[in-house]
Amino acid sequence: MSKTAIRLLQPADHSALAALMVEMQGHYAVPCPPVEEIRAGLAALPAGVDILVAVKGEAVLGFASACNLYPGPGLKSGFFLKEIYVADAARGAGLGRALMKALAELAIERGHRRVDWTADAEDAPLLRFYEGLGAVAQTKKVFYRLTGEALIAVAKAAE
Repeated sequence: MSKTAIRLLQPADHSALAALMVEMQGHYAVPCPPVEEIRAGLAALPAGVDILVAVKGEAVLGFASACNLYPGPGLKSGFFLKEIYVADAARGAGLGRALMKALAELAIERGHRRVDWTADAEDAPLLRFYEGLGAVAQTKKVFYRLTGEALIAVAKAAE
């Protein structure tokens, strides 16, 4: 049986990753666009986005999506981890930890000073996972989001 590899996303992975993203949307009980739209998004990733995948054979069992940030501490760059997800059937095998390890290695390789992310404050197992990595919750920061009508209103606001 083949070993699970962690590597940067390749075009040949798009269909399998799109299928995993459909599973993820179901897991979180949120709306999901058509799979063709997901594949098109993967084919046209914005500059500065890196997706690591956990691949076994042809299957994508997990992924971590991060984008480059600047400036960070000491006016150096960093990563913002937007999403990490492991297939329901592959949980408990260490893939989440392997994806975070690979992301940390990539950050160091690129000279980034840190990796930041958000987490669901009510998901105790997830918080334990992150704390088990040595991550420290940033209690002095507040997470904001501008979306929908508020986003449109700010964009259209008169100067």
